[in-house]
Amino acid sequence: MARLVGQIDLCKNEAILDAAMAVMSERGMAASMDEIARRAGVSKQTVYNHYGSKTELVRALAARRAHEVTAPLDTAESLDQPVETLTAFARVLLTAVLNPAGVSFYRMAVANAHALPDIGRAMFEAGALTSRRRLAAYLAQETAAGRLACPDPMRAAEFFAGGVIGSAQTAMLLGVETRHAPEEIDQSAREAAERFVRAYAA
Repeated sequence: MARLVGQIDLCKNEAILDAAMAVMSERGMAASMDEIARRAGVSKQTVYNHYGSKTELVRALAARRAHEVTAPLDTAESLDQPVETLTAFARVLLTAVLNPAGVSFYRMAVANAHALPDIGRAMFEAGALTSRRRLAAYLAQETAAGRLACPDPMRAAEFFAGGVIGSAQTAMLLGVETRHAPEEIDQSAREAAERFVRAYAA
């Protein structure tokens, strides 16, 4: 059966973003749109039609990761199982920030933040800021339901995310650590969620 136009566009979008992540992680902002298009299997014009600039590609990549990280907050069970929900959120967040490709991409953004401030701003606003706001909205819902007590949900969201990431991301960025076993990530995610829920118990 032929795919619908919307499905084809979605596949092209994902292919472009995957290619952009790979090429930018390898070459930084020197990555060419030609190379991104070649790896995505599309024309350069298609890349420009979907994303008009490298800044918009970075924004889209950050937004995609934020969507992946916050997906556990949108499940049917999320509103009555805060420990399980926050554990899932923490697991995806840690996996994302410790992924080698993600680390390389983050290094690229930091390296270009001074010369190309739009890159850093796009990555922060679409990525970290969006995911924190979504987490804060979830914590506000749980507070309203009486399952948590977070008088300042955004501050609590920053506290939780910071506790989850800790120094692990910095160590990866500096090359001090090069891998984290899935069981380590699971343990860290569970402990962070349990400690947070105890600290903000209603």
